Amino acid sequence: MDLDTARQELKEFIPHVENISDGSIKKMVGRDLARFKEFKKQGIGVKFGRFTQKENEQIRKNVEEFLSISGLDSAEKLLFTYRYPEDKETISRLKAEHEFCAKISEGIPRPWRLIYYRARKMFDPNNYKGRYTKEEKEQLKKYQAMHGNDWKKISELMSRSNLSVAMKFSEIKSDIKYGPWTKEEIQKLKQAVKEVIRKKLKMEDGGSPSSLEQPDRELWVDRDKLCQQLPWTEIESKVGSRYWRQCKQKWNSILVKKMSKGQQLNTWIKRLQNKITLIKRLYEMKVEDANEVNWEELSDAIGDVPTTYLQIQFYKLKVSFVPFWQKKTFSEIIDFLFQYKLPELEEKL
Repeated sequence: MDLDTARQELKEFIPHVENISDGSIKKMVGRDLARFKEFKKQGIGVKFGRFTQKENEQIRKNVEEFLSISGLDSAEKLLFTYRYPEDKETISRLKAEHEFCAKISEGIPRPWRLIYYRARKMFDPNNYKGRYTKEEKEQLKKYQAMHGNDWKKISELMSRSNLSVAMKFSEIKSDIKYGPWTKEEIQKLKQAVKEVIRKKLKMEDGGSPSSLEQPDRELWVDRDKLCQQLPWTEIESKVGSRYWRQCKQKWNSILVKKMSKGQQLNTWIKRLQNKITLIKRLYEMKVEDANEVNWEELSDAIGDVPTTYLQIQFYKLKVSFVPFWQKKTFSEIIDFLFQYKLPELEEKL
């Protein structure tokens, strides 16, 4: 199957497929496309976002069953083969013989890559080692000075997961600040995001567009790109005074504020319509868990608004209008909004 056809077929299941690399598209054709079509026949859509408890249990079951049929004695050997160089050839052969890719994704309507990463997080013995000691923090600083942001290398040296060492280093930087952002910090954040998006667009377009080579020119991009995953550790280093999670949260809040003033969201009526549609669509989905909500589908239904905007609007609705929302299930929150808040909003409209 040629790449254009592959993208077209995958687009039915993955709306942002145009932003996926050619190499990943080729892998998805082999690992995902047939599964997605089978799930469609069953009336099941492809999911993104947080994994539910049911999905985690299915992953655990899939891994345990594969270990049983392959004869491997640990999930760590299966999912972190590079840690066992002397057994690598045998493990790779067993994974191929028993169709590891198909087995681990069995019964889970998500892209294989996401399932694999989730399994690695669940079964990594280095991922749940508790608080860092003072000695470990000093060690982490030393290794980062030696190896830069090569978190894979540092994680091996410290016997901690890649994500753990990267996030911990962000938190222990001496110049990290907390509390309200200053105007200077916000400007640094905006400039950092602009620089990484400029670099990304330049790489996607082969580095040729002259408009991207002039730093003083205004940068115009599709706003969906502003809501996609950005290299937050790189942005963190450019901002300097905040760690990556703070940068991500602040950027999302800036986006929501800016987009609420956009051409399609600049009137009170439009915002009210969005809230009404959001409540109705969530009610119609009949899901029991927030992790099961397909925010991309909601975004399309409401009309050209980013998923981040919808998630924040839903949070504001439940916090502002649902009494004791912390003690309610997701479906109870939706039912309350539908029964009590929706009629009020429709009357205002």
